[in-house]
Amino acid sequence: MNAAGSESVATGPTWFKSSYSGAEGGQCLEVASIRAAVLVRDSKQVDGSVLAVGVDAWAGLVRLVVGR
Repeated sequence: MNAAGSESVATGPTWFKSSYSGAEGGQCLEVASIRAAVLVRDSKQVDGSVLAVGVDAWAGLVRLVVGR
């Protein structure tokens, strides 16, 4: 995800779904990057709650998931 600082006051953050998510709409998360955090939400409830994760914590999670 290369959208650091992609938020706009008028439109809000740009949300991304994993390229591994199929078109059938299963259990998906979406993420958006803002200056101080990575935002995570349920793709089926886009107006629902949003989890904000610090960028260092997110980077650590990604490293753990990919095994590096």
